[in-house]
Amino acid sequence: MAPLSLPKFNFDLKKFSLPFMQQQNLTVGLDIGSHAVKVCELLESGKKMKLVSLGSARLPAEAVEDGELKDPDAVAAVIKSLFDNLQIKGKKVGISISGYSVILKKINLAVMNDKELEEHIQSEAEQYIPFDLTDVYLDYQDLKTNTTEEERTDVMLVAAKKEVVDSYLLMLRSIGLKPVLVDVDAFALENSYETNYGQEGSIVLVDIGSSKMNINIVAKGASLFARDVALGSRQLTEQIQGKFDLDFEQAESLKIGAVSPAEKQEDLEGIFISTTTQWIMEIKKAIDFYNSNFPDTPLTKLLISGGGAKVKGLDRYFSEETGLPVEVLDPFLMTMADTSKIDPEYLKTIAPEMAISVGLASRPCPF
Repeated sequence: MAPLSLPKFNFDLKKFSLPFMQQQNLTVGLDIGSHAVKVCELLESGKKMKLVSLGSARLPAEAVEDGELKDPDAVAAVIKSLFDNLQIKGKKVGISISGYSVILKKINLAVMNDKELEEHIQSEAEQYIPFDLTDVYLDYQDLKTNTTEEERTDVMLVAAKKEVVDSYLLMLRSIGLKPVLVDVDAFALENSYETNYGQEGSIVLVDIGSSKMNINIVAKGASLFARDVALGSRQLTEQIQGKFDLDFEQAESLKIGAVSPAEKQEDLEGIFISTTTQWIMEIKKAIDFYNSNFPDTPLTKLLISGGGAKVKGLDRYFSEETGLPVEVLDPFLMTMADTSKIDPEYLKTIAPEMAISVGLASRPCPF
């Protein structure tokens, strides 16, 4: 199966009159979650990339919900402060979106040339997208899954509500940033994986954020299953807070094993099992779908990322439940870092949360 060409998903932002800046070759990756903003800046350096800066800043509660900006001024202030503190000079940023406003749908069509496919998508998209087409940005990617025996191909169709996308663009421009790329979390995560691990094998990518979990099954560079699930690591934190009457930071420390659970161990295990059982059920659904449709190319491993990947013992639990080798995705595996400027321990600690921002930051600026 031919690999997806990059960029996989990129709204045409030229119509927004963004100026060309030759000196910035890579997009500054900006991952705006419901809990925090993560930013990553890379430079091309031979076969590897050089990490210039990275950081994370917490957002006010309910500033972003289900991928939608609820308090754009508060989000803008956090992003501006983060860029200022990190002294990031690049203005051309890439973001990714998720949530109810984004539709990912894989459709199977007769093989067409580029012009025929574009005309077909534009004329027939309404049968695949549950939104009024005048209200969405639409993009697609031919996965080129056709063979000599089968003259049909899979096409990944993506639609995102204009009002949601435009709110992000307006917010970013209000603080002097120039959005040049809009991606989807699942594809940014996939790009992060392929940048560091290549395109071999069939793997499951699971990014566990604060309020959502993204599942993406990728085989040789093609996304075969991608969806968001409204479950996240905040569930664990809130249950720990309620059970032991702790503040947020104390509950987070218990969740990731930064402090000893002591006499709380048994209760913590109960909370862990009840919550993560929901996560594993969704992952198993995706794996079952893949196994039933692609029985001849078995999955080789599962990689987890996001803040939820820091939960102590989660990798072992996922492996036991799925029967797959599980590891935490390292988005900096193929990246060089100046240890005099970036603390290696900090980099190791924050790495799981940076997968999506690295996937964006490793993308060439489209213009």
